[in-house]
Amino acid sequence: MPKDLYKDFAKSYDRFKNKFNEHDPVYAKFFDTIFKKNKISSILDCACGTGNDLHLFHSLGYDVVGSDISKSMLAQAKKNLTEFDKKIPLYRVDYRSLHEYFKQHFDAVFCLSSSILHMTSNKQVIQAFKSMYKVLSDQGVLILSQGTTDKQWKKKPRFILAVNNKDFSRLFVIDYKQKGARYNVLDIYHNGKKSEIKVWSVEYPQMLLKDDYQILLKLTGFRKVDFYGSYHFEPYNKRKSDFLIVVAHK
Repeated sequence: MPKDLYKDFAKSYDRFKNKFNEHDPVYAKFFDTIFKKNKISSILDCACGTGNDLHLFHSLGYDVVGSDISKSMLAQAKKNLTEFDKKIPLYRVDYRSLHEYFKQHFDAVFCLSSSILHMTSNKQVIQAFKSMYKVLSDQGVLILSQGTTDKQWKKKPRFILAVNNKDFSRLFVIDYKQKGARYNVLDIYHNGKKSEIKVWSVEYPQMLLKDDYQILLKLTGFRKVDFYGSYHFEPYNKRKSDFLIVVAHK
């Protein structure tokens, strides 16, 4: 297994989304609608992180399995899910090797929150997509998401305030490179009990945008690819969208 990129920050990563178990109803409705439309019952989240989405999908009534390459993320996921009495299988697997590990097929495979951007080349991306394709059932769907969009990549803002509430703020300070970017993360705790700043970073060797996904997923064998710019099912717009959701159909 490669180096665990989230070894020291798995617990902090939880703060990226809503508090564990407090799911955004718009976010939940988006996925539930996708599931029903595509007759999905079984799900593999192949970059499950700390398990927030596993909790959501299980709560919606679907059969879920989680995998991740990060040992520390899986440990945090196990802790989180146990706290809410969710018995969901968790496995340490590289998403480029899913087909070598899982003999079953899933109606949907998830790779959310920019997880695919850790690949260093298109060759590695296609390797990952092929593995995801192989563990999908006939007519299955692959769903990916990321906050970096064509709009952001063109304008290249240096600072993005990702989270800001009464207890906690997360600021991205972004170093753009020719093909990828380094996201320096400032986690600022400012409630009455805790006041401190933690700094960590995530490296994305190469960025994938709408046209890249369109080409690479078609090369992999997916017959149709849908793009959304938000969880309200807004069509993705290269000039305006602040979020990118990809739904690829086998």
